[in-house]
Amino acid sequence: MVVMLAAAVAVPVAVAANSNPAPTKLSLPQALLLAEQRAPSLVARQSAFDSAQVARPAAGHLPDPKLTIGVDNYPVSGPDRFSWNRDSMTMRRVGLMQDVPNAAKRAAQRDGAEAKAAREQALWQAERLAVRREAAAAWINRHYAERKLAEFAVLERENQVLQQTLAVRIATGKSMPADATMARQELLMLAERREELASAVEQTGVALRRWIGEAVEHTTGEMPVIELDTASLLGRLDRHGELIVFAPALAMARAEVDEASAGTHGDWGWEVGYGNRSRAYGGMVSFQLTFELPLSSATRQDPQIAARRKDIERLEAEREDVLRRIDAEVRSQMSELQRLESAALRQRTAAMPLAAERVKLTLTSYEAGRADLGAVLAARKDAAEVQLRALDLEAQLMAQRARLAYLVSE
Repeated sequence: MVVMLAAAVAVPVAVAANSNPAPTKLSLPQALLLAEQRAPSLVARQSAFDSAQVARPAAGHLPDPKLTIGVDNYPVSGPDRFSWNRDSMTMRRVGLMQDVPNAAKRAAQRDGAEAKAAREQALWQAERLAVRREAAAAWINRHYAERKLAEFAVLERENQVLQQTLAVRIATGKSMPADATMARQELLMLAERREELASAVEQTGVALRRWIGEAVEHTTGEMPVIELDTASLLGRLDRHGELIVFAPALAMARAEVDEASAGTHGDWGWEVGYGNRSRAYGGMVSFQLTFELPLSSATRQDPQIAARRKDIERLEAEREDVLRRIDAEVRSQMSELQRLESAALRQRTAAMPLAAERVKLTLTSYEAGRADLGAVLAARKDAAEVQLRALDLEAQLMAQRARLAYLVSE
């Protein structure tokens, strides 16, 4: 399983090493791919997984053996003091010791290392979902900021045409001289509004650069369809970024319980040694076994076991709390999605046609001398704001779809 996890996590980093610069015109799929390749948070999570993966094989192995070297019965007084070979009891020895943790403890250590690697992989998946959500929102905001600026340019061109025809109307007596001043005032207000929209394009571009690592001139084409299966979303919340971490975290906690429980069985060890006295006695071999005696389990091992079991209870309660919170949040977001869908549809099918009809009727009345220029300018301004409002609603709708679409892992 860990090999499969390593392959899954390593893909984005491998791609990132050969990633090309961001295209001049960036689509949403390209933005998501670049964000996955370049997000420092994902690189950090990859490194954390690599660390757990590299450390995993060391778990459950025997500790390193110990080499013992010493001298027994070395005389420091009497006629044989400070002599290596005059006293028959003086012995030089060398030995090897090995501690052997019990099999249950080593198995628990292996399970814990496996669970830690799985937890780091789950954290990587959760971060990937977060990066995709944020990158999608940044691209959508930039895309609609560009579209609003483009739509506003239409109103500016209409005002320029009005400025060009107004002089003729004033000369022929069809318009008042004050209309020219009113048109110039409108031009100043349009310039200020354009600056606001242009600033929004720059600001959303900065937010997008935060995720893809460099500036982009434009987003491309129409807004792509973001696939979202709302009917099954609530049934897949166990794969939510915040929830997928709990399964390996619980596995780690259970491994800690098993390791603490294994302490009640005690460890053991062995030692083998070689000793040498004088030449008259030759060499000697010794061997011994050591056994750990957990005689005070009520005050040592049992409290540790109880504490680790409480950790499991805590994680299970936290998971339930997070699940309930996420369920409430998703239901609220789905309700907001429905509201935005209705509002965007109403704006496109009702508000925009009515605003266009008002402009047409007001302009006709103005040309017939039954309305003043102020009414025409007000109708055009309102129509432009209705159009911008429609784009705002569409941007909110698409951002909401993206938040829900990238909420759970595949």
